[in-house]
Amino acid sequence: MKFITSKAQDGSEVNIHYQDLGSGRPVVLIHGWPLDHQMWDYQVAALTDAGYRCITYDRRGFGKSDKPLAGYDYDTLADDLKAVIDELGIENAVLVGFSMGGGEVVKYFSRHGGKGVSKAVLISSIAPFMLQTDDNPDGVPQEKIDEIAAGIQADRAGFLGGFGKQFYGVGLLNKPVSNEILTNDLVVAMQATLKSTLGCAKAFSSTDLRGDISSINVPTLVIHGDEDQTVPIKATGEQAAAMIPGSKYIVYQGEPHGLFITSKDQLNADLIAL
Repeated sequence: MKFITSKAQDGSEVNIHYQDLGSGRPVVLIHGWPLDHQMWDYQVAALTDAGYRCITYDRRGFGKSDKPLAGYDYDTLADDLKAVIDELGIENAVLVGFSMGGGEVVKYFSRHGGKGVSKAVLISSIAPFMLQTDDNPDGVPQEKIDEIAAGIQADRAGFLGGFGKQFYGVGLLNKPVSNEILTNDLVVAMQATLKSTLGCAKAFSSTDLRGDISSINVPTLVIHGDEDQTVPIKATGEQAAAMIPGSKYIVYQGEPHGLFITSKDQLNADLIAL
């Protein structure tokens, strides 16, 4: 297994597990919560076949990366991303963030100037601000955020099992993914710790990135499903597209949050076309 050591400003070190496959123009893909780098399996297969080099990694606290007690804020997570980009000497990259990973994309630009990145993609992203406030009325109410934390603390496996169904838009009459996918996702999610699961949930649900998103100064593609019940499109995808100059905005009609599987062929084609 391959690891990169990320050194935080407080002097602590965390080993970040990564995968580097293919050759050609680099694409760095940042996974969503509560999964790990394996969520990009379909995209990595398609992109490497199309001649791209794909770098994926496990966010600290998840997958095979170290699982410290702290460091689950976006500043630290963006620094982990910088460590990956620096260590691998990545240049002219496409930086792709899904859901929570969209926050790392935004913070990487505001904190590190987007070094080594020439294009960005936000998919089902939480940016710029997911929480409902007086000036962000289309966000998620605080009580819903509190329910996430309470559910994780009460029965993490039980909560995440139910969350997976919402993630993919599974209902009584709608089964866009198999039970096996849901089971596998739960197994992956449980590789994380309670601390990392809670810490990252707090970060993606409450971090206001509206002051950071204007720092994105490269061509950017924003993709969001209009049936996303996890990250509301009006507060996130729609606002991100409006706030990033010259961005391209694609709405996937009828698609839920986890469109990297439910609409994998369309997503793969849109990424390859970059």
